[in-house]
Amino acid sequence: MSAELERLKEASLEWKVHVLGGPSEPRTIVDGREGVIVLCSNNYLGLANHPKLKEAALDAVREFGAGSGSVRVIAGTMTIHEELERELASFKGVEDSIVFQSGFAANAGCIQQLVDEGDLIVSDELNHGSIIDGCRLTRAERTIYKHRDVDDLKRVLETSGKYRRVLVITDGVFSMDGDIAPLDKIVKVAGDHGAMVYVDDAHGDGVLGENGRGIVNHFGLEGKVDFEMGTFSKAFGVVGGYIVGDQIMKRFFLNKVRPYLLSGSHPPATVAACIAAIRLVREDRKLVERLWENTKYFKSKLKQLGFDTGNSETPITPIMVGESSLAQRFAEECLGMGVFVLPIVYPMVAKGKARIRIIVTAAHSKEDLDDALAVFQKVGMKLGVIH
Repeated sequence: MSAELERLKEASLEWKVHVLGGPSEPRTIVDGREGVIVLCSNNYLGLANHPKLKEAALDAVREFGAGSGSVRVIAGTMTIHEELERELASFKGVEDSIVFQSGFAANAGCIQQLVDEGDLIVSDELNHGSIIDGCRLTRAERTIYKHRDVDDLKRVLETSGKYRRVLVITDGVFSMDGDIAPLDKIVKVAGDHGAMVYVDDAHGDGVLGENGRGIVNHFGLEGKVDFEMGTFSKAFGVVGGYIVGDQIMKRFFLNKVRPYLLSGSHPPATVAACIAAIRLVREDRKLVERLWENTKYFKSKLKQLGFDTGNSETPITPIMVGESSLAQRFAEECLGMGVFVLPIVYPMVAKGKARIRIIVTAAHSKEDLDDALAVFQKVGMKLGVIH
């Protein structure tokens, strides 16, 4: 282990964990320093410290206690858990939903139950690690298609006739580049070849679609996507994963998915906060509107400064720098000036494709964004990223 850690350190690939000394907000305490602007959180809508979520969590503790005491299928399903699944299904416009401990647990547990020996998984080459791990847990054959390339997907599917079942899997919004899967075209090509479609919409929830209903709503594909997976740990500001669909889907996963069957259910406070988050997003259209206003403003200013923001179409905005060591140094310099951003390096992205990943939220003020832009300009010029 020591040798491997030394190798990671020398290659500028070792993670350094920064610690928040306060709530997840646009400006908070990072590594003991006050007033740091946070631009690497997934808290898209600024709900992680919202008063209504905190109030709902406290009320749930008073009514249901601190924990559930069991897994869902034994004695860990409370009325509040069922309320969350009804609320989520209603928000997504589907018949039912099933909630897991995390988005990772949903992918790791569900994908392996959908295909088996004699089946084929066709996965976008830039899919999230939780999708990759879920695919590895199956006995199905696996292949990839070029990123967002529907023609390449079609090529793969045209040779898939020998398989019993075919499952096409894609992220909705890709977490390192901020681009959007062409889900409408993927669904069409998959349907033409009798393949199922599974979309991970972790970064589309609360971001895309009407009032943040996600990528399926964004493309008007309700009822046409076989499995829509998402998470509460990003725009909803809490934690947990889910899949929405019909009641048969829920019954199947409830009986088959080990992370669901063998893990303790969410504490009541977490469940209540998730319910409150869904209701807030549903009722307050301005949350998503502010997110996009801030995103468009910030992207335009970055480009004016001369930064390369890649192919981003969403609040996930990379500053492309190239080498891992440069990305690490860029992030360190920014933190020293009061801006917390994340360096994304190999193997999370390909060699030579290192970047600073920025995520703007609805809660950032124009002053927050302008102050951060001033820091990026200074650091970018110092390190030769811009001129």
